[in-house]
Amino acid sequence: MSRVTDVAPAASAAALAHFESQFSFETDCWDVHDSLSGGAADFVLLDVRGTEKYAAGHVPGAVDLAQRKIIGSRMAQFPQGTVFVTYCAGPHCNGAARAAIRLARLGLPVKIMSGGITGWLDEGFALAQSQASN
Repeated sequence: MSRVTDVAPAASAAALAHFESQFSFETDCWDVHDSLSGGAADFVLLDVRGTEKYAAGHVPGAVDLAQRKIIGSRMAQFPQGTVFVTYCAGPHCNGAARAAIRLARLGLPVKIMSGGITGWLDEGFALAQSQASN
């Protein structure tokens, strides 16, 4: 037996439930780009890395909102039912997950853009540079 099969794979029904549920929690850079560029963005994309990093380069259309600034009064500016998608630097960063926790604790619908800025750049998508928005 190899280390891969040392622990048997889950039953197909359990694997299906697991992998299908991932889409409730995550989206990817390609789908975000497709939605933003096609005018079908039915979500607010939050760059949670911090103002300085946002200004240096961010996903076009993203809102600068550091995860520590995600509080009820700040989020009340968005219409009820708004879906939020968070991203940070990339797979080595847990800022997107921390932001998602804060949003979920506020009762807001949230997903993470897996890959973050690293994934965005890996897909060949451009970053925008601008003054920070907050």
